[in-house]
Amino acid sequence: MSSSDIFIGEIIGTAVLILLGGGVVAAVVLKRSKAQNAGWLAITFGWGFAVMTAVYMTGTLSGAHLNPAVTVGIAVKDGDWSNAPVYFAGQILGAMIGAALVWIAYYGQFQAHLTDPEILAEQPAEEGMVDQKAAPNAGPVLGVFSTGPEVRNVWQNLATEIIGTVVLVLAVLTQGLNDSGKGLGVLGALITAFVVVGIGLSLGGPTGYAINPARDLGPRIVHALLPLPNKGGSDWSYAWIPVVGPLIGGALAAGIYNIAFA
Repeated sequence: MSSSDIFIGEIIGTAVLILLGGGVVAAVVLKRSKAQNAGWLAITFGWGFAVMTAVYMTGTLSGAHLNPAVTVGIAVKDGDWSNAPVYFAGQILGAMIGAALVWIAYYGQFQAHLTDPEILAEQPAEEGMVDQKAAPNAGPVLGVFSTGPEVRNVWQNLATEIIGTVVLVLAVLTQGLNDSGKGLGVLGALITAFVVVGIGLSLGGPTGYAINPARDLGPRIVHALLPLPNKGGSDWSYAWIPVVGPLIGGALAAGIYNIAFA
């Protein structure tokens, strides 16, 4: 596949991933949404379906990495980093586009939520949002865009992201790759989607399971840029953890694969 195919495929796929994944969080937590209070199960399955849709849509175009941690895992496994920068660029740009589309789709709900006196006085502990007590630099809708910890403990938060990403990338490397070994296959899309649901249900509680640097960083940048009223901060002091943790996890998963499975 060419560099242009990779770049375009990763932009489209990651944009769809964030549109549907961030969209389910917005649906569950924002006021005036018909799905408000649908709960954590809705969020975890919504993200799983987002992965499945995005991978099926762009798998033949770019291999549908859609995640720098997956790109790192495949690069470490194969010892080939030649296309990694193109993947990274497409993933970050796609994530930003997807986050902007969530804002457009839920524009009225964002306005209603961020002008509600109760929300402004004290953010309720709603599923899918960043707890402002644990993350005082987080605005009241930051959780729609990016992740944050329920208990702010650097080593635990970092370890959780590493562990979750090892599970994801090892599942991709052992079960999800296409015949070329450069991206996800047809069956791999379904398997990976269910793995993401499982990670969300089992390991999502502490940090919101970013397990994808682009999924967290791109939308966090968009949150910082959007003209949202009373949006608060983007919690940049935490932002390195959902980037560094998954990258470490992706590399560790590839190391485990090369030792145990190759």
